[in-house]
Amino acid sequence: MSFADTVRLLSLAAIWGGSFLFMRVAAPVLGPAFLMEGRVFFAASFLLVLALVLKKRHEIFKHWKHFFIMGLFNCALPWYLFGQAALKLTTAQLSIINALAPLFAFVIGLVMRTDKLESKRAIGLLLGILGVAVLFGNLDSTGGAADIASVLMATGASFAYGIATSYTKAVKGLEPFHNALGSLWMASFILLPTLFFVPIRGVVTTTVVLATLAIGIVCSGIAFLIYFKLIKNVGASSALTVSFLIPVFSMLFGVIFLHEIVTLRTIVGMLIILVGTALVTGFSARGLIGAKRPAS
Repeated sequence: MSFADTVRLLSLAAIWGGSFLFMRVAAPVLGPAFLMEGRVFFAASFLLVLALVLKKRHEIFKHWKHFFIMGLFNCALPWYLFGQAALKLTTAQLSIINALAPLFAFVIGLVMRTDKLESKRAIGLLLGILGVAVLFGNLDSTGGAADIASVLMATGASFAYGIATSYTKAVKGLEPFHNALGSLWMASFILLPTLFFVPIRGVVTTTVVLATLAIGIVCSGIAFLIYFKLIKNVGASSALTVSFLIPVFSMLFGVIFLHEIVTLRTIVGMLIILVGTALVTGFSARGLIGAKRPAS
């Protein structure tokens, strides 16, 4: 990786790690519906303005079925579930569960017979399950049913990411910018009806508004652009390294800004899950360092 791409990778990890912080700030006030509708709307609007400035033609209506699937499983459903889970879980817990997405994609691949159960990947899958058990092993004694529901919602969000990943492997995708723009606008329409059933929970302050703008424009709109630039420069596999860094930044932000307590159980659970994810995805730090830049 070049120095510039290393900076992009760390910046992206920090931005996406920050998204869980902003969820924890805004979700208790806005609730998951208004928060995530704001996220997708501001992100989609940002990319639309950018498309107009760069004179990029959008293909939302031409490929609306594709964008509906991507918008549902890669944006609307996981973000709503994470927004609901953010009412109870810490930033560290949310981001660690988020790292399970590649494991779910692998399981879906096994069911669809597009992946094979090799010994190393099987061990990684078992480690992922063990990591979750370590992370939330004492849930009943500390949180009760409400927290169990939050864990299930966050896990469901990660599973939705796994579905989106499997879908993109099976279907020939469009240009990344168009994929982002189309899926975000479709997600905005999908989430719109939830506003009538899930009300705002508290008084909206300037901090909450800024957090919503940040999670939409910065953590979604700008983050997509950085991610696509990384994919172009270093390849999709190397760009996925960000998954291993997000929990570190998220945990750090939670401690600094929300004074959350990080327990030994959290750290051990995180390390087990990340090792499991690395085995399932075939990630290699040595291979990343020695990777060549893809031909343009």
